[in-house]
Amino acid sequence: TPSAEFNNMVSVWNAYQCLVTFTWSRAASLIYCGLRNGYGYRDTVQDIQGIIHIAPELAREKLLFMLSAQVTGGAGLPLVKFTHNAGHEDTPDDDSYVKATGHPSYRADDALWLFPTVEKYIGETGDTAFLDEVVPYANAQEDTVYEHLKRAIEFSAKNLGIHGLPAGLHADWNDCLRLGKDGETVFVAFQLFMALGILRDYAAEKDDSDYAGYCEKFRIKLSEALEKAWNGQWFVRGFINSGADKGKVIGNKGDAEAEIWLNPQSWSVISGFARDERGRQAMAAADKALNTPYGLKLFDPPYDKCFFEGALMPVFNLDVKENGGIFSQPQGWAILSSALLGDGNKAFEYFMETSPAAMNAKAEIRVIEPYAHGQFTESRRSPYEGRSHVHWLTGTASTVMVGCVEGICGMRPVSEGIVIDPSIPAEWDGFKIEKTFRGRKLYITVENPNHSQSGVKEMYLNGKLITGNLIPEADLTDVNDIKVILI
Repeated sequence: TPSAEFNNMVSVWNAYQCLVTFTWSRAASLIYCGLRNGYGYRDTVQDIQGIIHIAPELAREKLLFMLSAQVTGGAGLPLVKFTHNAGHEDTPDDDSYVKATGHPSYRADDALWLFPTVEKYIGETGDTAFLDEVVPYANAQEDTVYEHLKRAIEFSAKNLGIHGLPAGLHADWNDCLRLGKDGETVFVAFQLFMALGILRDYAAEKDDSDYAGYCEKFRIKLSEALEKAWNGQWFVRGFINSGADKGKVIGNKGDAEAEIWLNPQSWSVISGFARDERGRQAMAAADKALNTPYGLKLFDPPYDKCFFEGALMPVFNLDVKENGGIFSQPQGWAILSSALLGDGNKAFEYFMETSPAAMNAKAEIRVIEPYAHGQFTESRRSPYEGRSHVHWLTGTASTVMVGCVEGICGMRPVSEGIVIDPSIPAEWDGFKIEKTFRGRKLYITVENPNHSQSGVKEMYLNGKLITGNLIPEADLTDVNDIKVILI
């Protein structure tokens, strides 16, 4: 591309960090994590996404391993021991597991990360038979991958709150947000919405019409519940339905602290729920309130005096880490959601704000190792705005890789073939990609004669005009020249 920073990160340094975090998860640091005796479930499943296009065979092996760490009730083990023995593990329901791992209960989101990861793996490889692979559960029994995914939906369905949204349980990706079995999380509701759509389509392909119908009805019901989370300008973060703070809405207009949160806005788009004017409005609100020269804040304003029981982030200083800091992992989701909305300028802006390759002239501010993503960056209320921390031990590499490859570059493998739908800065004349896809070489040239941000006008495969922006695998030869002309 015309951007050296983008080329260096996507082709080299971000890819390298994806492989490192895929291999080590969050278990590589005695300093940061202590003597951690296993892999975080959500961490590891998300990390797989970043290397699927680089090493799909490694992704397959690790994905099967993580499926074997799902319990029969559908949830994932919060921590998967290095000594994991599928079919014979204890769980958070057992005192022995809690004593060994320190995890007293299940998290709302763990097993839901399986859905986009499985979808990306099948899309990249075309390995639809993966759904029929038989995998043991962590604690007992075994089942196909397809049935494992059904169990994940069942777990979410059994843990809904009074508004019909998923309960927050012990955590919902944000470990500092403990909403419990009564509180509800909008972020996870969008994850569940996406999961139901993915599994509905798999069920239809398998002629499992009853279950496909169940997924669609559940999705419609969840959509109705999500309407309660829209405040007219953005999506709220969650609801507290018990205790002293019963009735509190988290992340609502007029809140003195934590008024607007980033993740519900980006995931409303990523999930497919709001890829329309409402999604654009939500992302615009997030951009206005949360964007900084160093990336998007997790929420704003930070908690100081108005936090509630279950909000653990005030243990950090204002605008540091989970307390309104610029958490790095959600930056990839912001890149992707902006690209899906066709806003290539904004997607690339978010990339550059947080790209390590763009920070070499500010090394004395950033402090951490060059070319490596950190876990978070301190923001404007900190005296050290722009200082970053905890490189290597972060899921950022994976989310940014997905945001750049699937979002900005628009390379989206699906079971039938590959969709090419870039969303780039208007100033780019175009770009080129060399990609290996299911054993075939793709030489892709994207032309942007009218300097648009998105929208495919014409696509040619080996000189032949293709209708739409999907190239079927059946039409590919061993070596393929692909030309894409934007509107």
